[in-house]
Amino acid sequence: MASSACGKTVYLTFDTGHMGIAQLVAQVLQKHKVLVTFFAANEPAKEGGSSLGDFWAPWWRARAEEGHQLASHTYDHMYWLADIRDKATGQVTHFKVRPSAGPRTGQSFVVSAAEYCEEIARSARRLKQITGRKTLPLYRAPGGKTSPALIAAAQQGGYQQVGWAPAGFLGDELPSDKYPNERLLAQALKNIRGGDILLAHLGIWSRQDPWAPAALEPLITGLLDRGFCFRTLAEHPAYQGWIAQHR
Repeated sequence: MASSACGKTVYLTFDTGHMGIAQLVAQVLQKHKVLVTFFAANEPAKEGGSSLGDFWAPWWRARAEEGHQLASHTYDHMYWLADIRDKATGQVTHFKVRPSAGPRTGQSFVVSAAEYCEEIARSARRLKQITGRKTLPLYRAPGGKTSPALIAAAQQGGYQQVGWAPAGFLGDELPSDKYPNERLLAQALKNIRGGDILLAHLGIWSRQDPWAPAALEPLITGLLDRGFCFRTLAEHPAYQGWIAQHR
């Protein structure tokens, strides 16, 4: 790892996806001694059923043992669609959602704040069951789609929502014909600044030319060469206080 005196820290994070490049990601991170934060949902995987199923449990255990941090991405990768307000008071009481995994894939329905928090907690519990370690009291809303009321509800349940920096959007879910890996890599190396949270995935079904095999290692070495160092979100100044109170 880079020394603790590093003045340009970045926070690389991965959301689950189809897990098709998970082994590659693990190897690259281990090679360069880079620690990251994984946000996990139980999504359909290219092999082994789903990303939090028994097939992938050893992978998650290994990452935890290496010192990576784990957090929830909601269990069924549940997208927020809209706030539902009480007609009399105008207060948000429920949320319209649509999961992209699980038994209700693709269905739109309404959940209470407590039910939404339980959806976050399910993933955290599964990760703890697999690894024997508590997750960070953080979560990432699928697609980064939120509202102030949704964020507040998650906080009431003990989870702080984590987004990413504009320059930290690494583009691995964009169409590869319009956004080739070379372009995405060059853009990231040019624009990323100290303090940025970076976002990538462990596999995107729709991208024809996967990002990580071509761009992950050059991104890491390029940032290291520029004097950056990598930390997990457990060390992010914006979240350290919350983590200390809620972990």
